[in-house]
Amino acid sequence: MTIRNTALADKLFVLGIDGLDPRYSRKMLREGKMPNMQKFIERGAAREDLMMLGGHPTVTPPMWSTLSTGAYANVHGVTGYFRQGSGIDKIVGNFDSRNCKAEPVWNILAENGIKTAVFHWPGNAWPPTSDSENLFVCDGSTPGGLGMGAATISDEFICMADVKVQTVTFIKSATADLDKACIVKPEDAMAAVSAASSVKDTSEKTNVLLNWEDGLNASTIPDQLSATVSPITEPKKWNIDVPEGAKEFTLLLSKGLLRRPGLVLKNEEGKYDRVALYRNKKAAEPFVVLEAGKIKSQIYDQAVSFDGETKDANYAMKLLNITEDGTHLEIFVSNATDMHADFIFSPSSLFYEIAENVGYIAPSSYCGNNDPKMITECMLDCWNEVCDWQSRAIHYLMEQKECRAVFSHLHSIDMQEHRFIRFLTKGDKDYDKDYDAKEPEMYQKFMEDIYVQADNYIGTYLHLLDEGWTVVITSDHAQVCPEHKPPMLGDPQGVNTGVMGELGYTVLKTDENGNKLKEIDWTKTKAVANRECNIYLNIKGRDKHVLADGTVIDGLIDPEDKWEVEEQLITDLYSYKDKKTGHRVVAMALRNKDAVLVGYGGPECGDICYWIADGYNIDHADGLSTAWGDEETSLSPIFIAAGKGIKEGFVTDRMIRQVDLAPTVSALFNVRMPAQCEGAPVYQILDQEF
Repeated sequence: MTIRNTALADKLFVLGIDGLDPRYSRKMLREGKMPNMQKFIERGAAREDLMMLGGHPTVTPPMWSTLSTGAYANVHGVTGYFRQGSGIDKIVGNFDSRNCKAEPVWNILAENGIKTAVFHWPGNAWPPTSDSENLFVCDGSTPGGLGMGAATISDEFICMADVKVQTVTFIKSATADLDKACIVKPEDAMAAVSAASSVKDTSEKTNVLLNWEDGLNASTIPDQLSATVSPITEPKKWNIDVPEGAKEFTLLLSKGLLRRPGLVLKNEEGKYDRVALYRNKKAAEPFVVLEAGKIKSQIYDQAVSFDGETKDANYAMKLLNITEDGTHLEIFVSNATDMHADFIFSPSSLFYEIAENVGYIAPSSYCGNNDPKMITECMLDCWNEVCDWQSRAIHYLMEQKECRAVFSHLHSIDMQEHRFIRFLTKGDKDYDKDYDAKEPEMYQKFMEDIYVQADNYIGTYLHLLDEGWTVVITSDHAQVCPEHKPPMLGDPQGVNTGVMGELGYTVLKTDENGNKLKEIDWTKTKAVANRECNIYLNIKGRDKHVLADGTVIDGLIDPEDKWEVEEQLITDLYSYKDKKTGHRVVAMALRNKDAVLVGYGGPECGDICYWIADGYNIDHADGLSTAWGDEETSLSPIFIAAGKGIKEGFVTDRMIRQVDLAPTVSALFNVRMPAQCEGAPVYQILDQEF
């Protein structure tokens, strides 16, 4: 065999898909539903189980940081979805590259003269940490689609128009009002979470989680999507020639701050099947025509942003349904994305270059929740548009900007799965009687749909193998469907008070009626579970708490008692049993110094680090990276490599770790390893020895 002394790769594409599960992918492959992934496997190398051994915690920012630096979280310092704030109950947003203490491999490539693009890599990509002219960076400041946080300026909503409606109205919470208006049934209410609300606020905060709906699990609750409601009437005061038989309605944008007149139009058979939207009644042409059942993207108009400024905006819209007699219609309107979001591109001119040649940032969606119509007809279709736009944008970087290394991230699977994955099976979860009344087969179909969508996206890059590219398909983590309802422990969104309250370690203040307040009683609290996998002891001299009135309360536990309290707390965690099954819910609990065994711990992490047992996990974040769930789901990331420098049709028995990606990239390009790299090249899959 030839001994390697030069680069094995000329061009490298890291095809990252957030949440892509090797175990579930194997299920889809067996059923012939991911043919494009199958072709990559046949032409490349992977483990039989497609698995990569992930780091911890199993959540977006730390794991994408691990993939790019070759360092575990305890080394690079990005230790959760949020990072720890100034107190043991404080959290701060964690998508800023300046929080990462390890060097990313793309900086090395760029500084070695290799044109390199980083496309929406969340955790340690934005802002860029190299000023090399060979480095192009497109966002990475939030999860979701590219720009979903920083460039989103207005929320997604539904427009409903009907002849029975009397006035044009914006409704913040649609269900009850629309039901009374006889427009929709309560079960057709739409649900959404603001794309920007959790990611634009980077201030330090305390988030006390009292119950199931306060944290990550809030996505189980069908929060009502806002809606605009309009009468359908005969056209009046138009300064254009209105088509014969057309009817009029009004679309309100930005929570009613912008009005857009619309016409309901007939086809040649005299049936109403489309609508035309205008900026005003004097406009000669509509800015978009929507046909029934077809999503339309790259719709350019305006939106009033969250700060009150009117900006140019890009939308996607879909005419969900329309009656043939034109008396009722419903339109889905996506988030609005800023058409001048050059502030999340480096160089900033790249934003306009991509916009001109590919289109403006495609809005992504998180509105599926528990509504089948929203999941399949709105959220899924919206992500289809994102996948198409992202693929074309990445191809532009490869072909027109001549980038030879591209690191890409797509959030399609993770974000959509959050809306339904826990309902793939019934188990004894009992989240809510309305959820369990629905059939798991429906949710299983949703799951298949998003994996087929991902496979179609993967297929757009299959040609690269014939053009001299090396392609690596990978992910940060996956998601699981739990068998049982998870305990209130391990939520990444803040201080978990459920199990810790039951065990007597976290004590909350109460009102005059004995109801728990979202305020910790620091005079009685020995420890708090804050963020995923961390428990912090309330130590005298180390942990001081400033109350609203300025009073300062010192910690409760003497430093010399710390070891014994940790010992008791770990024992209590292992002894805590699920009330239905009688089984323990904690898989592993370690002192901070021992968490290094799994790439965790260190100064930002808790005094105790713990992981929830299989069957009791929330979607992801709280479990070991080897955890399994129902319906062949897991928390493990995936690894498949193919193309130049990679053995063809090869199955390795090596345990490939997340820290191995960056050094493998370095080996393929024959450049130095990242400075803090802990992994090693996956040399078994390379077609030359070195």
